[in-house]
Amino acid sequence: MLKKENKKLAIFEGQQIRRHWDNEKEKWYFSVVDIIAVLTGSNNPQVYWRVFKKRLIDEGSSETVTKCNGLKMIAPDGKMRLTDVADTETMFRIIQSIPSPKAEPFKLWLARVGYERVEETEDPELAIQRALRTYLQKGYSKDWVDLRLKSIEIRKDLTNEWQERGIETNQEFAILTDEITFAWAGLKTKDYKGLKDLQKGNLRDNMTNLELVLNMLAEVSTTEISKKEQPDTFIKNKEVAQKGGNVAGVARRELEKRTGRSVISSSSHKNKKRIK
Repeated sequence: MLKKENKKLAIFEGQQIRRHWDNEKEKWYFSVVDIIAVLTGSNNPQVYWRVFKKRLIDEGSSETVTKCNGLKMIAPDGKMRLTDVADTETMFRIIQSIPSPKAEPFKLWLARVGYERVEETEDPELAIQRALRTYLQKGYSKDWVDLRLKSIEIRKDLTNEWQERGIETNQEFAILTDEITFAWAGLKTKDYKGLKDLQKGNLRDNMTNLELVLNMLAEVSTTEISKKEQPDTFIKNKEVAQKGGNVAGVARRELEKRTGRSVISSSSHKNKKRIK
């Protein structure tokens, strides 16, 4: 079982897995040879990986290999040495190709996840039921989960509206989301996550009930304003996002004025008792 040890190490089957967090890309990168050592039991995982890379290329999986970049990490001798690393998605692809009994649980899990996603494509209600079970299993309250599922619906309506207005790339979606978040919360998404001490994970999954409600107000307001104004450029979409976020921003400031405390919370799911 994989578990956290510290920011630079993880533990699997009692063995250390070196890892690196890329703050810009918001991704974990894992040492490929460390994973191979655990799953294969090889006495020389560096050689195993070198031979395995050639096999992947010969089999037409060169893309997987090219996504493994060199990064300096602390070696067993205590010195910083260059080693191949891969993000989570690429690491799963490598694991799928490793002929080892220890890799089988990963492969079975991946196959099951793939099958469930196909089923959910045919019947979207299954995805909602899965999300409900997952959140409850993680310890969230039923009231919070109800709000979170509603927020997913509202977010979907907003992204559909953006697509209607010509917004296509993930970067554009992220910029517009930042505009909304800053307008209502006074923080960019990255700073908001920093406040909650989050590296990886969805910001909304770490919001309190009140934060979720205001975020939903901001997004549904943006959707409605966009439908009325029908922005036809990215700049105009940014302006609409600011207007929509500001609707919730006004509500936040008025509530803070009347209660005398900040709506924006450092609470996160890492401290479940503080999520309300």
